[in-house]
Amino acid sequence: MKKLRKLYLFFLIIFFNSISISAQEIDTTILSNRVVEYRIDANLDPETKIITAKMRMSWINTSTDTLSELQFHTYMNAFKNTASTFMKESGGQSRGNFIKVADSNSWGWIEISKFRDQFGNNLLGKINFIQPDDNNPEDNTVFSVRLPSKIRPGEKMELDFEFQVKLPRVFARSGFSENFFMVGQWFPKIGVFEKNEKGNWAWNCHQYHSNSEFYADFGVYKVNITLPQKYVVGATGELISEKNNTNGTKTLKFVAKDVIDFAWTASERYKVKEYEWKNVKIRILLQPEHLYLAERHRFATVTALEYFEKTLGKYPYNIITVVDPPTDAPGAGGMEYPMLITAGTFRRIPEGIRYTEMVVIHEFGHQYFMGIIASNEFEEAWLDEGINSYMETRIMDETYGPKNSLIDFFGLTIGDGEIQRSGYVHGGHAAISEVYKKSWEYSEGEYAVMSYNKPATFLNTVDNLIGRENMNKVMHTYYERFKFKHPKTQDFINIVNEVYSHELENKYGENMNWFFDQVLYSTSTCDYEVYSISNHKLAGFAGSFGSGTTKSIKTADYSKNNFTSKVVLRRNGDFIMPVELLIEFDNGDNVVKTWDGKTRTKVFEFKGSEQIVSVKIDPYNKITLDTNFINNSKTVEPQRTGIYKYVLKFLFRLQNLLQLISFFA
Repeated sequence: MKKLRKLYLFFLIIFFNSISISAQEIDTTILSNRVVEYRIDANLDPETKIITAKMRMSWINTSTDTLSELQFHTYMNAFKNTASTFMKESGGQSRGNFIKVADSNSWGWIEISKFRDQFGNNLLGKINFIQPDDNNPEDNTVFSVRLPSKIRPGEKMELDFEFQVKLPRVFARSGFSENFFMVGQWFPKIGVFEKNEKGNWAWNCHQYHSNSEFYADFGVYKVNITLPQKYVVGATGELISEKNNTNGTKTLKFVAKDVIDFAWTASERYKVKEYEWKNVKIRILLQPEHLYLAERHRFATVTALEYFEKTLGKYPYNIITVVDPPTDAPGAGGMEYPMLITAGTFRRIPEGIRYTEMVVIHEFGHQYFMGIIASNEFEEAWLDEGINSYMETRIMDETYGPKNSLIDFFGLTIGDGEIQRSGYVHGGHAAISEVYKKSWEYSEGEYAVMSYNKPATFLNTVDNLIGRENMNKVMHTYYERFKFKHPKTQDFINIVNEVYSHELENKYGENMNWFFDQVLYSTSTCDYEVYSISNHKLAGFAGSFGSGTTKSIKTADYSKNNFTSKVVLRRNGDFIMPVELLIEFDNGDNVVKTWDGKTRTKVFEFKGSEQIVSVKIDPYNKITLDTNFINNSKTVEPQRTGIYKYVLKFLFRLQNLLQLISFFA
């Protein structure tokens, strides 16, 4: 009996121990649906610029369809030759950097040498490169594979890969420069199987285009990186372990959960600065010559962390790595990956030129819109780039001042919001394209204006129309409702309408659809003008009155101040929106009028003893979308001294700008 009791107790202990172990393995902080998991062992050879890797990928069919085909991105093949879609669209240049066509080491590619499913079936011969966007037979950035066995709804498929990546000489995001490596979009990456616009389940797996960025499902990444011990490494996720090997290399293990991508960087020259903000570790990898800029990088990162937490919600990860690429690799700068961003700066950059701060703040913002909310950058780039650029203007202008947030140097002052608006108004494409368009469908020069500048500008207009407090409710609701969800354009509009209807009681109509229909789906531009002001003094009755003996002649009497004053407004653009009008009279009185802005012209008439001296449309500067601020106001007697003042101010700024250019030449 005692033996039975001891045996029973033994099994009881084992049972509870197993429960305890299982409980420890349960991840209680799952934030996303974790459709995919990647386990990658990567080995970098700095001499050949080649990464040799093994990968096991697990993918869950979350649809209601039974699948016999999978689709993958092989992004690195965009740099394989001049015939790829990326190279044809870009002309071999990105952000002002050009690929060295004659240099054989400039090219990059990815080659899969082993590909098997969980049942041991060899899938290598079943790879078929496809071109869903442009039918370019030379483009190898997307492939499909037919499976021997089907994947039913809810089932998991495991695949084993062995592959090599030859990194290109960096000119567009990824690649190498001497012994600096920026490794992004480097492994076979499964597309997104989701419902399309027609409501059918389909693969969303676009080619690598010159303008577009990326889109992927949330998952877990467990990545081991082996490379020489002298290299400093930064990566998506948290460093779990680091082991020195006997052959002079080391292996670093990173884990990242609830992210859509994994990127990493390595360099012999990085100088590491580490800071803490609340529970977030800030790791800054700087070039030695930029070490003195560590505080500017830190301040900008903390400013962004604080602002986004206050406005949208908590940053859900424990680390953010900020990378400072070398001067000879500017193409790697200004890019975003989960928990890792690349910035950009240059030596001797003055405090008053806040390019470094702007890039850090902008790229950190992508952690929210690209990374956590994770909208489709191929098809709806404005949801990431545009909303993020809007938030950038807010943070920069509130932190450093709206008139000098970007440049405050030798009397030359430029605000970040001002720059975004100028890019839209003066970029030469204000009316050439609608915003809502697939990124690769934009013509040359349109993408930046329609994905960054115009959305930032029209969102500032929305902000002004509904008020900052209500706009904050929009942004917070959007984040909390759609984090880790892949929202679409209509989801954002619905939240604007929800907050608007609740807080403003239909001030501008039943909803804000009229606004978004114009800014997103049309090429309409906004330009309201004060066309003319007139004041006519009334003389009372004058002339011949009566007849015969009762006939009398009355002469005009101008002794009394009776005026008819008129203001003529004009809508020059096709964009229609309500506008306010501030009218100032010669006795100092002001009158505010509103106009629905629908007709081409509008006349306001006043009668009384006072004359109009000035009129201003949009006196509180709400409509940042207006493409011409100069014609927004008019006075009865324009003064030349005012014109001279603006001319002198322009010449002063031009002189300082030329001095600035020569300073850094």
